[in-house]
Amino acid sequence: MSVSHPIIAVTGSSGAGTSNVKHAFEDIFRRTNVKPAVIEGDSFHRYNREEMRAAVVQAEAEGRALTHFGPEANCLDRLERLFQTYSETGRGEKRYYIHDESEAVKFNQPPGTFTEWEELDNDSDLLFYEGLHGGMVTDEVNIAQHTDLLIGVVPVINIEWIQKIKRDCANRGYSQDAVVDIILKRMPDYIHHITPQFSRTHINFQRVPLIDTSNPFVMREIPTPDESLCVIRFKDPKMADFPYYLSMLKDSFMSRPNNMVVPGTKMGLAIEIILMPFVEEMMQKKRQRV
Repeated sequence: MSVSHPIIAVTGSSGAGTSNVKHAFEDIFRRTNVKPAVIEGDSFHRYNREEMRAAVVQAEAEGRALTHFGPEANCLDRLERLFQTYSETGRGEKRYYIHDESEAVKFNQPPGTFTEWEELDNDSDLLFYEGLHGGMVTDEVNIAQHTDLLIGVVPVINIEWIQKIKRDCANRGYSQDAVVDIILKRMPDYIHHITPQFSRTHINFQRVPLIDTSNPFVMREIPTPDESLCVIRFKDPKMADFPYYLSMLKDSFMSRPNNMVVPGTKMGLAIEIILMPFVEEMMQKKRQRV
């Protein structure tokens, strides 16, 4: 953890909705005039798309599963090194993973590949990570220890599956059966490597449906915000200004001393109201240190 070079990490699994929290942070950074060094978790995958397919086939032939949720398919040592180096010096290296044709045009190379490693700008105010492993701890690495603010995005798992199936079928050309197969193969790594991170987060945002999602594999539409609630859990209630939050977020209420519930339509607003003061405090401490 660092006062001079703070790190914010948003962690959640594929289809969890971390990109929505990322967009909320983009608004916060714009409004607070903060320049972040943005790190995408996918850029720390160990294999490009073709290499991953070959590695998965090899793993299955050996009777084991290889998924992006687990350590073997990622350069977690390099991610921890980035977090540690940035917290100490404000420097580090990043690259991009090219997901689709639109990004391929931008970078002039095929989808499913990585750009070359490059140095971060040396004038960033903080590092912002969004991906699968911001709170990862194994016998070999402890990424969570370097974060100043660790956020979990954890929809009820049925919503997570519905979102993943819809996204991968619509945007990535997968069949529903193929996406379900991926979900099944990832389950052991999800249990052992993704869910434990949410016990290390400072704040979790969990979307809960108000409609029947008991069979997510036949759902055609993702529950809308007005068909959802958002449960917000604080690891330490002392870090939260609950009276202020409740006054600003109509129809919100406390369900436990460290849990607040807000209407799904107010999730984005809740993210900004809750998280902006943390960013402002980080920047104030950073300026005082300088």
